[in-house]
Amino acid sequence: MIPVILSGGSGTRLWPVSRQQMPKQFCDIFGEPLQTLTLKRCLRMGSPWIVTSKALQTLTELNLKANQGDGANQGEAVKVVYEPVGKNTAPAVAALCKLLLDQGKGDEIVGVFPSDHLITKEDAFLKVVEFASAVAKENRVVTLGITPSYPETGYGYIQTKTTSLKDQAGLKAYSVVKFHEKPDLKKAEEFISQGGFSWNAGIFVFKVSHMASLFEKHQPTLWNQISALKADASNLGDIYAQVQSISIDYAIMEKLSEAELACVPADFGWSDVGSWDAVAALQKGQDIINVKGKDNFVFGEPTKNYSMIGLEDVIVVDTKDALMLVKKGQSQDVRHVVETLTQAKSPLVKEHVYEYRPWGYFEILKDTENFKSKIIRVNPHSQLSYQSHAKREEHWTITQGSGEVVLNDQVIPVKAGSHVHIPLGAKHRMRNNSSEMLEFVEVQLGTYFGEDDIVRYQDDYSRN
Repeated sequence: MIPVILSGGSGTRLWPVSRQQMPKQFCDIFGEPLQTLTLKRCLRMGSPWIVTSKALQTLTELNLKANQGDGANQGEAVKVVYEPVGKNTAPAVAALCKLLLDQGKGDEIVGVFPSDHLITKEDAFLKVVEFASAVAKENRVVTLGITPSYPETGYGYIQTKTTSLKDQAGLKAYSVVKFHEKPDLKKAEEFISQGGFSWNAGIFVFKVSHMASLFEKHQPTLWNQISALKADASNLGDIYAQVQSISIDYAIMEKLSEAELACVPADFGWSDVGSWDAVAALQKGQDIINVKGKDNFVFGEPTKNYSMIGLEDVIVVDTKDALMLVKKGQSQDVRHVVETLTQAKSPLVKEHVYEYRPWGYFEILKDTENFKSKIIRVNPHSQLSYQSHAKREEHWTITQGSGEVVLNDQVIPVKAGSHVHIPLGAKHRMRNNSSEMLEFVEVQLGTYFGEDDIVRYQDDYSRN
């Protein structure tokens, strides 16, 4: 099988931890990022592909680099397709099929897996995928359904026939009667009592050539556009400028007949981690001192003490620049907070106080009208771009490690305790040529401190 990880999302449902520039699959919520857990799971099936946004390239590459050496050189095993802009799942799957056809892999079976789902019963999951692959070889698109344990209103449902198509080792595949949108509570209760309904997990398995033929049949315009994609995907930007934004469910799945589509219902400890209520149900959270209160949950700063007095069923999410409190059962309404912040053009929707770069990361300590300060960490044998600023000067104080500052082509050795002044307009870069992390504090003085006040002259990572 060729496992394919779809990694996208706007990062709003788990705000304030998840944000547009750090969506939930890269957040450390369960000990390891969901992207890491998904990648490790997919490596057990074959050599994975990742289809993701160009905007997430740095996070994707850092995640791959962090997972190298885990029994396989994942950086070499994984192929990545960077979409210039998100156009939903149908163009992503169509582009993938075209690239695989160009490689002569039309008869291969593909499994498509969201990067931000949690699966706690991995062995059971892999058996379900193996069974679904066998069904997909018979030219059926196979969806994985989740056996519902309660009348959930936050998921779509898959209605199946009662007689199975194929049985194997306790698993059964059924023809699909209909996809149902997220129901209200009364309708969800009817689904559960009636039987033959599964939650739609957004996981599906197919043969490459068969899916390509379905695109040609049901989405001829889209497939005609995607068919112009070069084998090296170098013209993907031009093609994505034309294609319609549409989900694979609307584009293909809901147009298939009972003979073309199958569902394998199963229980493998699945969650789409779609809300803080889901997170609170899946983990203990931080220790809390409860006084005359109970059933509270905190996801916050590990060095802080959290105490609750007279409160019950409260979820607290605490980051360095935002605090959210919500009653359990109402965390889906976080979207209203995000909408309000978006209308106010608040950076809290997009950015954290820390940001990752290919060379390391920085954390904003203070941001005022008069100055901005950061702590910057540069990975071993890495360097910042050679750059200048038009609206600010900078002061660098080295706090850990050693390296070199290049200032207007002059090389200045630095170590812990060194200070370097970067005048306005001067070309400069920090270089860590050691095997240890280099850390320094940067204080900016000037009239504007935005990240876009950068002119790059040399860059190891081909950024503009």
